[in-house]
Amino acid sequence: GLNRIFAFVGTDERIDSGQDRAHLRSLSRDVESLTAHNQSVAASINFQLSAALGLINIEQSSIIKIFSVAAVAFLPPTLIASIYGMNFDHMPELHWPIGYPLAVTAMLISAVLPLLWFKHKGWL
Repeated sequence: GLNRIFAFVGTDERIDSGQDRAHLRSLSRDVESLTAHNQSVAASINFQLSAALGLINIEQSSIIKIFSVAAVAFLPPTLIASIYGMNFDHMPELHWPIGYPLAVTAMLISAVLPLLWFKHKGWL
């Protein structure tokens, strides 16, 4: 861009002062230096942007992991509760004295077991 303009103007025959040519050469060197600095700053900004996006991605992954664990932990109790919530006539355990405590215990165990498994595997 500017460096080519300075090079073109510096070769113009109408510039007859050596001082003007020296000034144009100095400006050309300044433009080269600023261009190199600009590229360095752009590369640094690009690196910092990539690092920030990487950190955001890591944070989002941990949030998604928490949601996944919660979904896995609550799915079995929800299934058990939905089956017993249908109130079919031919569910003999509904009439058992320990039917309700048994269903609640099954829900608790089915919620705790996946959490213990995840903890054992080191996923939590």
